[in-house]
Amino acid sequence: MICDCHVNIWNQEHVKPCFSRQLARVRPGSVGMRADADTIYEAMRPVDKAIIFSLRYGDSIGIEGDDDVTAAAVRKYPDKFIGFAYADPRRDRCLDDLRRSVEELGLKGVKFGPIYNRVPLDDPRLDPVYRFCIDNDLPLTLHMGTTYPRDCPADLGRPIYVEPVALRYPELKIVMAHLGHPWFEECIIIVRKQPNVYADISALHYRPWQFYNMLITAQEYRSADKLYFGTDFPFAEVAESITGLKEINHLVEGTNLPRVSDETIDSILYANPLNAWWHKALS
Repeated sequence: MICDCHVNIWNQEHVKPCFSRQLARVRPGSVGMRADADTIYEAMRPVDKAIIFSLRYGDSIGIEGDDDVTAAAVRKYPDKFIGFAYADPRRDRCLDDLRRSVEELGLKGVKFGPIYNRVPLDDPRLDPVYRFCIDNDLPLTLHMGTTYPRDCPADLGRPIYVEPVALRYPELKIVMAHLGHPWFEECIIIVRKQPNVYADISALHYRPWQFYNMLITAQEYRSADKLYFGTDFPFAEVAESITGLKEINHLVEGTNLPRVSDETIDSILYANPLNAWWHKALS
């Protein structure tokens, strides 16, 4: 089984002009990409399951999504998609919206981006979100790591700030997206120390030297079994993400540098979140 644990969904009406302007500066070839349900379904044919979520980054990255769109995609393709809700603690109705997304729309997890919403993980507005996730057996995926918009404070993406949350809420399943790049060592040591913390490798293969060092670090710390495959679609495709993982040792051929083992690669590629992120496995 292959599960893509990190897939973004939006319709064109959710895209603001600043999204393309900012993206053109860092990844010109990505401007105009689509992430609606049908596009995602076609892109996800190589995987068995895909965890999809909307983004509410309208005032930072320029995507202002909608949980109803996520839920509609799950209803259309129930055998492929698992939907997560998005939490924006700046909104007065954050908890009400979460409750509706879970109880009425049937979403199975929560996504939050502290760096995009400019809300640190120790902000009191997040405590009800953490408790809601625990009470409803919902994993919480956090965007951890840097990003390119100028007005997103980099410090809010540091994985080190996940540990106090993990200690305060030991029943909360936390998934750090993007291995917390470029602070991957922080991410890996927290994953290793805290039994309720995991990470995904989405959107990392196109920086191969950094990616190689991430995988070697995880392997040496014996924490690769808590890392999960993801793409960050539409910012990366499934095939290139799998190839980037499987062929990572091409970088060090002919050298004495350590290799990422086949066991490490396979444990990540075939990691099954359905057996780890929920107290009761999803059917």
